[in-house]
Amino acid sequence: MGKYTNAEEQAYSVFALAEWKAEDILTFPANYVGKDITKDYIRVQVIPSGEGVNRISVSGILMVDIFVEAGKGTKALTDIADKLDLYLCNKSFKTSGPSVTQLFNSSLQLRGLDQDNPGLYRGVYSIPFIYTEVPQ
Repeated sequence: MGKYTNAEEQAYSVFALAEWKAEDILTFPANYVGKDITKDYIRVQVIPSGEGVNRISVSGILMVDIFVEAGKGTKALTDIADKLDLYLCNKSFKTSGPSVTQLFNSSLQLRGLDQDNPGLYRGVYSIPFIYTEVPQ
């Protein structure tokens, strides 16, 4: 596999952990559109956007859209962001081979009512990463 596939696999690996699944937060990939969901959920996207330390490395941002029920304040949204920090902030992930994905400090933006489903309130959690692989 290449740097983009490996970086995505390592970033998504945290959401496959039993500990994350025990948080009971529905987790979907970037191209998911959740119009019929009535429970809070997140949508995860790995965005490679910069150079790495060599030709088989890459940097970027892990973006997580957080959706909670509208009209009930932002506490549910910030609670999910705090849980994401526990699993992602300043962590490193290695799944196979001579590579590692390092995540740094996060930020959270409140975006307001979702355009596709105004019954949901949306926030965007983002965290920069660097995927590094050592050439063989």
